[in-house]
Amino acid sequence: MRKSGLTMKATMAAAAVGVGVLSLAAPAEAAPAASSEGCPSGYVCIYPGASWNGGSPSLKFYTYGYHNLSNVVGTHRFFNNQTGGASAYACSGYNGTGSDLFGVTTGWADENFTPANSVVLDASGNFPKNC
Repeated sequence: MRKSGLTMKATMAAAAVGVGVLSLAAPAEAAPAASSEGCPSGYVCIYPGASWNGGSPSLKFYTYGYHNLSNVVGTHRFFNNQTGGASAYACSGYNGTGSDLFGVTTGWADENFTPANSVVLDASGNFPKNC
C-alpha cells in the first residue's frame, strides 16, 4: 500500500515531534557545588591567620563527627560552608571531648585555636553541644 504525500509528511512531522520530546526529557547534569573563598560547598574550612589567605584554606573537613587538630595555634579564620543548617564547633579535647570553645552555625569567625584540639561537624545545627 502506498502512502500519499500528505500522510507521509504527517508521519515524518509526528516522528520529529517525538524526537524533540525525547531530547527534552533527558536528565540535566547537576551543576558543580558552589565554592566560596576556596572552601567547597558542604565543607568547614580553616584558614591560616585572620584572613581568607587568597582563597586557600589550610584545612578542609567534610564528614560529620570530630576531626582532631595538630599544630593549629593562634588566630585562624573558621568558615562554615556546610548546607542544611549544620554547625561546626571547636572542642578543647581530642576526639570531640572537653569543653566547647567556639562555634559557627553560619558564615565565619576569626578565633584563637590555641586551646582547640578538635573540630566537630554537627548535622543538627545545635551549638553549644557540650563536647
